[in-house]
Amino acid sequence: MNEKTNKIIWIMSGVLTAVFIVVIYLTNRVVPFMMDDLWYSTLLFDESVQVSSLSDIIQSQIWHYNNWGGRSMTHGILQLVLVAGEGAADFLNVAVTLLLSASVCMVSGCRRLPAFAAAGGMLLGLNADWRMSMFWQSGAANYLYITVFILLFLFCYLRELQEEGFCAAGLPGITVWILPLGILAGWSNENMGPAVWIVTLAVICLLGREKRKIKAWMILGNLACLAGAVLCIAAPGNFVRSAETGEEGYGTLWRLFLRCYGECKAVMEYLFPVLMVLGAVLLVSRFALGQRLDRREKLLLLGALLSWGAFLLSPHYPARAAFGTMVLCICVILSLTKKILEQRRDLALPLWAGALLIWLRGMYYCGEWLSLVWGWIK
Repeated sequence: MNEKTNKIIWIMSGVLTAVFIVVIYLTNRVVPFMMDDLWYSTLLFDESVQVSSLSDIIQSQIWHYNNWGGRSMTHGILQLVLVAGEGAADFLNVAVTLLLSASVCMVSGCRRLPAFAAAGGMLLGLNADWRMSMFWQSGAANYLYITVFILLFLFCYLRELQEEGFCAAGLPGITVWILPLGILAGWSNENMGPAVWIVTLAVICLLGREKRKIKAWMILGNLACLAGAVLCIAAPGNFVRSAETGEEGYGTLWRLFLRCYGECKAVMEYLFPVLMVLGAVLLVSRFALGQRLDRREKLLLLGALLSWGAFLLSPHYPARAAFGTMVLCICVILSLTKKILEQRRDLALPLWAGALLIWLRGMYYCGEWLSLVWGWIK
């Protein structure tokens, strides 16, 4: 019976993955370049000139860094995609969505097709602002694309927490490529960059406490991440943009109230679906089966907590900004699910059914949007 159930789950996971790919591609096709995309396709400081080369992008990002915001890496990626055109962007968005699903599986330690299908379904079905974080090109660059680099960077560190000798072979050339990867991870978003830096620093401290070897690349990568985070947050353009929010006109207590309200709204609205799923899996794992969170899971939850709490320092907390926090929670959900199945194989079908419901929720979002655009729903 277990073998038959396993075969059914694998076949259905393959079908769901294929449908998922088709649906997200169709959704990308009907969502055009719009709003900020149209501005970022120009030199920014001269909207009459379209970006057409790497030199144009560098000029644009220098102006952007000094006059509007510090996310030079994400907006540089955005402008590269905009230069490629909408057709190329649609294929890239699908590829990066699948790559992010695979990265979630790597970080969580669940490298099987059902986990891959579940990861994709949760990225869409538990998303607080799925269209603006995955299909709007500016949002995709800021959240979908950059989160891949964040997870790959985290993976390099979290794998070191395995038993000593497990990572003896190491990752080829990591001392070289960890530097640009660390800068990308740190210079990502104002909330995710510092959170990732603290998590990787915590890994280094844990290894040091256990008197295990701290490799040179770990220090270099952590410092690169810190440098990226500082460059992102300290950008002169961030202060220019903050001045336009009008928050300076409020008193200190009122500003504190509004920021606390934003944090609460994030928990009770933006992150509520993923927290509900995380809570349910935790209940089964901890209280029904007596399992404990391992260090990797605790560190991922620490990163989620920090990335959520960082917005207490920001005057604005849009729903799409919860994307990175949601992804870290999904990594923990899959990790816990793997441990549950190692102890109770008979729970495979109920857990897969739960993942199917989340997948259906994501498909409903896209299906409704496509039906509206195609005129099937009046």
